[in-house]
This record gives sequence, structure tokens and C-alpha cells, in this order.
Amino acid sequence: MEKPIVVDRDIAYQGKERKLDVYSGRDPYASVVLIHGGGWFHGDKAKDEDLATRLAQEGFVVFVPNYGLTPSATFPAARDDVLAAVEWARSSRYGSPSSRSRVALWGSSAGGNLAVEASLVSGLPAVDWSGPLDLLGFIEETDAGAEASGAPTQDFTHVSSAAINQGGRNDAFLRWVILELVGKDRSRLREATPLFRASARSGPMYMANSLGEFVPPESPIKMQRALADVGVESIVQLVPGTAHAKGFADSAIGGSLAFLRRVLA
Repeated sequence: MEKPIVVDRDIAYQGKERKLDVYSGRDPYASVVLIHGGGWFHGDKAKDEDLATRLAQEGFVVFVPNYGLTPSATFPAARDDVLAAVEWARSSRYGSPSSRSRVALWGSSAGGNLAVEASLVSGLPAVDWSGPLDLLGFIEETDAGAEASGAPTQDFTHVSSAAINQGGRNDAFLRWVILELVGKDRSRLREATPLFRASARSGPMYMANSLGEFVPPESPIKMQRALADVGVESIVQLVPGTAHAKGFADSAIGGSLAFLRRVLA
């Protein structure tokens, strides 16, 4: 029998502008800050209601924040919002002292990038589905062949997260979102690239990616190598096909949950 889930919505966690939703069931043993995707430029916490509900049923208190979006919020503003949400969750009334002491990060696509970013700073474990992690390398590798791309025209608002960017590589679009993240200032790409900031204080990570998807599979592999160089555990799961982020949820959720249950024990 599935656990009944209570959802509290639109709770301010930082000033009046930044709000989050909380999903909780009975007797949670740990907490997850769940970070929505959207290329750092769109998206909303409501898009992750499906995954948040599943995680709450699995025994987590789930905090789903909105965060600052480009172009007004460039790196590292969104990461700092996520870190503020972590601190709010730790001091909140949700769950128990025990569950609030066991906190993990989980994100898809741009949210996966932010989960890794926050893990590098906080040392908390992270689950990343399809987060772009080698920003500088990707831009340099695609400089010669990528066509110019302007702002996307798709109606992302009414499309489920699991249906976005499911057709494979789209280098022009990925270049656009990455350059928006740094305010079109290429000199900032290195500081915004997570793999250059791996340290012994980084949290353990579970990274999943499709072999033929929107984000090149080399991205988590390079991050794993950077973490290995500083002695931090990571797991990379490569999924066949072109599914992106929540598009391969059925393939990745089992391993992701097993990872968190082990590192949070």
C-alpha cells in the first residue's frame, strides 16, 4: 500500500521570491532537495511533482525549490539558491531531526548540473540525471561545427519534463543554454564548469546519462575521472538510446535509490 503523501506548496525559503514545495509521508528516514530542469532558463518546481511524489513514497521528505533563471540569474546564482534551500530544509519543521540530518541532492538536466554544483560545495551526496558538467569542453569541442542558435521557440510550459529533449544531440541548443548561463561571457566558462572544482570535500555522486542523448555521455565520465583523482566515490550509469533525464527514469531510478540508501545509511 502506497504511503499517503502530504504536499505543502509555495513556502518561502529565501526572501519573498524564492519558494519551494514539500512532499512528506509517514516516518521519513532522510531528505532530498529535488531540483527541476529547464536549461537554467525555464521550468518550475511543479514539473517535478511526479518524481517528488515517488521519492516521498520511498521514505524521503522532498523539498522542491524554484531558483533564479537566466538571463537575470547567471552562474552561480541558481546554485546558491539551491544551497539556501538545503539550509532551509535542515532547519525546517519537516520530518524528524534524524531525517533532516541525512540530506541528498537530486536533479535532472540543468537540475542535475545544480545537484552536482551544490554537492561540490556542501559535500552532500547527489543524483544527477543528464546534467551538463563539462561546459567549457563542450563549447570548445563544438565551436567549429555548431550553427548559430537563438532563443528556443518551443512551448516548454505545457510539455512534460519526460518529453523534452528526447531526440538526441542538439549541439546548437545546448551551446545556447550554456552561454546564457555565463551571460554570454566565454571567459566565465571555466569557473562555471563543475569538473574543475572536484575536491576531497565533494559529495559522492550517482550520474546517469544516455549514450545518444542531448547531453554527451562524456560529461559524467569526465566528472567521474575528476572525482576519482581526489578520492571521491561516484557511479556512472550509461543508458542505451536517446532519452534525456526524466525520459530514462524507469532505467535509472532503481540504481539511484539504492545509491542514496547506502550513502545516507
